Amino acid sequence: MKFLLVASFASSLIGFRKPLIVALLERGLEVHVAAPELLDNQVVMTELTRLGVISHSISMQRTGINPVADTQALISLYALMRKIKPDYMMGYTIKPVIYGTLAAWLARVPKRFALITGLGFAFTGEDDNKRKRVRAVAQGLYRSALRHCQVVFFQNHDDEALFRQLNIVSSKTRTCVVSGSGVDVEEFDVVPFDTQKPLRFLLIARLLGDKGVREYNQAAQQVKKLYPEVQFDLVGGLDANPTSITQAELDEWIKADTVNFLGRLNDVRPAIQASSVYVLPSYREGTPRTVLEAMAMGRAIITTDAPGCRETVVDGDNGFLVPVKDVDALAQAMLRFIEQPALIAQMGRRARIIAEEKYDVHKVNAHMISEMELE
Repeated sequence: MKFLLVASFASSLIGFRKPLIVALLERGLEVHVAAPELLDNQVVMTELTRLGVISHSISMQRTGINPVADTQALISLYALMRKIKPDYMMGYTIKPVIYGTLAAWLARVPKRFALITGLGFAFTGEDDNKRKRVRAVAQGLYRSALRHCQVVFFQNHDDEALFRQLNIVSSKTRTCVVSGSGVDVEEFDVVPFDTQKPLRFLLIARLLGDKGVREYNQAAQQVKKLYPEVQFDLVGGLDANPTSITQAELDEWIKADTVNFLGRLNDVRPAIQASSVYVLPSYREGTPRTVLEAMAMGRAIITTDAPGCRETVVDGDNGFLVPVKDVDALAQAMLRFIEQPALIAQMGRRARIIAEEKYDVHKVNAHMISEMELE
């Protein structure tokens, strides 16, 4: 039996889906993976080959709406599926979900699954004209594709409810909510933070407006007026997304010494280890993987009372929830940790327990495999 997993970004196959791939292999499935320029990514290919996975490059642009390029993606996926004849197919992120599912239906792949890991630009942020146009197109394409799925997986109940409300997923389609992508609680083990050094807040994200990066910088400015010794680390890179911050903005933040910019990191664990509190002021998520990693390493969390984010934090237990785009509330939550430092270790312990009980990647994958009837 063959299982095909389709991604829009090659590195995510190892960074986010490796435990799922291993679980599928352990159940005796022949696992194929497909992503743009996958065969050119030597780091990812080395690991996939070691695992015994069969890899394929496909034609697909990760972002943007280009009818010609998107049609090429559909054709590329259809040709691949006709060639390898998988018994099961799953796509995750918007284009693999849409074009992967449609190609699988056309190629008569028996079992088709979709994993909605977040709603992205079209469904996040303010309703400007561009976002409305993109949303209308995305809704139509999602609706056409998801009606051909046996199961549509969501990472939070808000996204599932929205897709039902907008009739993107019909009442006839089976849906399942899982606890994000999960986190390997052995790989991301608890590391105590240094209580003798000034507090360090940390944000790891693509540098997008919708991730709350600007609010993080503005809250840091407020806090540094009172506590100039406190550090604000920022990990990530600029992106092609329409809401990406500019290089000029980033340069200004660095010059003002508001944030300590660490760039992109292949391994975020040293940054989490160096931090005291993890912060994600995002406008909307599926379930934020970086929050789960920080929780597993015993870090208290500040995040927003937004879909996907609110699931990870019990306010006042393992961290604090703040309103979306509320810089003052974000700064006040930071100040509570600075002025009541005992909360950091207390809430960090609770974060680790929640990560173990709810977000262990092996529990999450077992749930998905059960729903796909692959035991």
